[in-house]
Amino acid sequence: MFTSIRAVFMGRRCSAEKREQAPRSPNASRQGKPESSRTREAFGVRPACRRFWPSARLRRSFWLVLPGLQLPIASALADSATNQGGFPRPLDSYAAMPGASLWQILMERVQAEPFNLVATIIFFLAILHTFLAPKFMRLAHRFEREHQERLGTEAKGPGLASPRAEVSFLAEVFHFLGEIEAIFGIWVVPLLIAMTINQGWHTARDYIGHRLDFTEPMFVVIIMTMAASQPILKFSESGLSLIARLGRSSVAAWWFTIVTVGPLLGSLITEPAAMTISALLLAEKFYSRRPSPKLAYATLGLLFVNVSVGGTLTHFAAPPVLMVSGKWHWDLSFMLAHFGWKALVGILIASLAYFCLFRQELTLLGVAQPVAGDQPNASTGNEPIPGWITLVHVLFLIWTVITNHYPALFIGGFLFYLAFHQATEHHQTEVNLRPALLVGFFLAGLVVHGGLQGWWIAPVLSGLGKTALFVTAGILTAFNDNAAITYLASLVPDLSPALKYAVVAGAVAGGGLTVIANAPNPAGQTILGKFFPNAIAPIYLFLGALLPTLVVAAVLLILT
Repeated sequence: MFTSIRAVFMGRRCSAEKREQAPRSPNASRQGKPESSRTREAFGVRPACRRFWPSARLRRSFWLVLPGLQLPIASALADSATNQGGFPRPLDSYAAMPGASLWQILMERVQAEPFNLVATIIFFLAILHTFLAPKFMRLAHRFEREHQERLGTEAKGPGLASPRAEVSFLAEVFHFLGEIEAIFGIWVVPLLIAMTINQGWHTARDYIGHRLDFTEPMFVVIIMTMAASQPILKFSESGLSLIARLGRSSVAAWWFTIVTVGPLLGSLITEPAAMTISALLLAEKFYSRRPSPKLAYATLGLLFVNVSVGGTLTHFAAPPVLMVSGKWHWDLSFMLAHFGWKALVGILIASLAYFCLFRQELTLLGVAQPVAGDQPNASTGNEPIPGWITLVHVLFLIWTVITNHYPALFIGGFLFYLAFHQATEHHQTEVNLRPALLVGFFLAGLVVHGGLQGWWIAPVLSGLGKTALFVTAGILTAFNDNAAITYLASLVPDLSPALKYAVVAGAVAGGGLTVIANAPNPAGQTILGKFFPNAIAPIYLFLGALLPTLVVAAVLLILT
């Protein structure tokens, strides 16, 4: 192919050779020729080819872009060979293996589609990266400190009055690598490269551009931004204060109210909104008083677990329930009868357990003063907000919730919300999109990686009994979003009602063990992460969520 392209640039050699043999005068051959023509003759290039010979600039451009042309060409060839059956490969296209062990099934699927193993290795490397995030943060702080010291030393030289306003590129890179919300997005890059090499560019492009649904990340970005507005926070705070007054509005009373009642709001306004409101109120009422690391991680783990199960009172608010409610015909009455009251019992027992364990410290925190600068300014304003502004904000929130499956509608509503926010900005705080965008980026990366894990998750889930499936779903949730777990379970044919309940109950029970276990968790981590030096450590989050997870799991599994 490249020989043919070169022939087009250089012309037909046969006709050139015939013209080359014609006699001509040596003097005439050099008259009126530019220097470039004489140079080509000196290097043996036939003058007869000059009609097809491009300029030197064009030749250089061609050889520069030629390597870049090879990738799309190779990708197109790979597409025609590997994308005949779609990508990723449908689960029902794998050969049925009755009586085979789980290991044999997985090995057969790796042999049928070797890229399965590549995608899963990259996914687990991303998970491993999340555990190393605090180390990256510590290195970033060290590099920044050394950079500032170096600038301070240079400033002492002649002619320099103060250090230069200059950031450390190395420190910023390590800080980015330590942002847990960015990790799965970062690992999309090697995944995309591997997919392009193995499957072809068009397959990789279409997988991300057409095969995946990024509605949930977009919805979370918008619902987080709205829920963090001052009118919504003031409205939520005034409602929760009615319960906190039963405990004389002490720190302990606010703590118990927020971690118990706040997550239950997820059944009405969706779990991401409930997480945002609860985390912001905890930041103001609790974390600003600097609790011990043990209590701080216990509270974060409890919040994640309670939010995960607090959205199961309805069939439209919790992502893992939403994935199966339509296909399995679970309505509001079913959720209340099988999940709702158990979720209430589990949340109360888990919250009471931690309240009793940390009661003495919670009492002492009531004496401590909030640290300056730790309280969010979203709800500390003293000026009353007109009721009609709060009502409009609530209506915007309701619109976003009821259109959460239609991006064109809730994004359009968000644009109107921004216009209203600007028109009433004297009653508002500045819109801060950074936390919400980071969470959206996290979830989008999880969608990309999670879409390639069905080849091993589905066989693990199928063929298990009720208790084994419950436990397995809870464990798998720690390594993947619980909505992905329930979605894959919905693809398993002929699940009995008991097994359907077991997989969803296990998925929501394990939704607080890690940041990636439940879609709203990154929102809570983004809001509360500043209270944890060197970022939130995944192992301590796991330990903080372990006790409430066991309590909720026992309630969901034992109570009938």
